[in-house]
Amino acid sequence: MTTTPPPPASPAARAHSFNAAAAQYAAHRPSYPHALFDTVEELAGRPLTGAKVVDVGAGTGIATALLHVRGADVLAVEPGAGMAAEFRRALPHLPIVRGSGNALPVADAHADVVTYAQAWHWTDTARSVPEALRVLRPGGALALWWNTDAFDIDWIAAAAERKGRFFGIDIAEARKAAERTERADPSGRLDFTRRTVRWSRRVPIDTHLGNIGSQSMFLVAPEDRRTAFLEEERGHLLKVFPDGIVEETYDVLLLVARKP
Repeated sequence: MTTTPPPPASPAARAHSFNAAAAQYAAHRPSYPHALFDTVEELAGRPLTGAKVVDVGAGTGIATALLHVRGADVLAVEPGAGMAAEFRRALPHLPIVRGSGNALPVADAHADVVTYAQAWHWTDTARSVPEALRVLRPGGALALWWNTDAFDIDWIAAAAERKGRFFGIDIAEARKAAERTERADPSGRLDFTRRTVRWSRRVPIDTHLGNIGSQSMFLVAPEDRRTAFLEEERGHLLKVFPDGIVEETYDVLLLVARKP
């Protein structure tokens, strides 16, 4: 696909784009491995079982549900109406409140752990850092994580190059910039420990393409161009996975900082 890249959308437009695609997001987005939560417990210095956890930017509840299964007393916070509605549909037994990391609707010193799964980059760190510190108890931990593509795997690197050409950006370089630990807290108030957890899943090609299509950059792209890209991508993938089952490999980037 050699067409001119679509015009870039504002961060606000990208953030809001998930609400109209909440069901697609819930159906196709990857989950997280058990080893991630083991590592969160290690770096937080406490088990999740019995911990008061505030999961911010909870979306459709992928991480919230896993934290609950782990034994946490978890409260979800989600700014988007569509995502919150999908959360309530799928997880009616778990509490969720509307709000954002920039102004948490949570009392001071409430939480043992505050988590952000795929969500910290949507916040204004000048506001979300002090909010997290306000909500955390002394000794509590802020845990941020993202599923990132394993670019050392050839087919994933090639797919990233195609995506980059479509949007007119260097995906690998953009990720390197985004993953700089200091970007998580430019103020330097938090001392993050960084870990990476690799995992994989095998999914039908339609699930893989649905996952790609649920990313904000695609959600705000013109529909006809998005559809054409995904159909072309199907052809590339079938050359690598002729049985139609894609093995996605992720490196979960985890950052954890404790409140003094």
